[in-house]
Amino acid sequence: MKRAICPGTFDPVTNGHLDVIVRASTLFDEVVVAVALSPDKGGGPLFTLEERVGFISEAVCAFSNVRVQPFDGLLVECAQEMDAKVIIKGLRAVTDFEREFQMAQLNYRLDSDVETMFIMSIPEYAYLSSSAVKEIARHGGSVKGLVPDTVCEALDSRLHQSL
Repeated sequence: MKRAICPGTFDPVTNGHLDVIVRASTLFDEVVVAVALSPDKGGGPLFTLEERVGFISEAVCAFSNVRVQPFDGLLVECAQEMDAKVIIKGLRAVTDFEREFQMAQLNYRLDSDVETMFIMSIPEYAYLSSSAVKEIARHGGSVKGLVPDTVCEALDSRLHQSL
């Protein structure tokens, strides 16, 4: 079985993330979406690990070869535990490539049996990031069409609950 791991913080998951996951699912027997705890990233995630896993699980439930699993620690160790030989990373722009290229080289140094594969974003999502989605939502803008509907509702509830 050819298994790949598609890691990220997914805070929140965007339609761009989902596009990469779905496209990866056509290339591998199984894709494990590995949701990172990431407590230190940008002041900590807006959504809990359980919420992020839930959002993705709901969004990919129609794909029988995609499963979602939380992880904490080194990505290479997570891939080893899941017997995944490929790490899937989405790329939007050159700036993504520079950061992801460095990470791929570090991961290769840690385990040369785990490859990194890049999937280019489709033009429709080339500008899309979780940070941009949160910023738009914080200021009352619509993120419909950028994230799953359940994420739209959760963002509105979380960011505007005290209003």
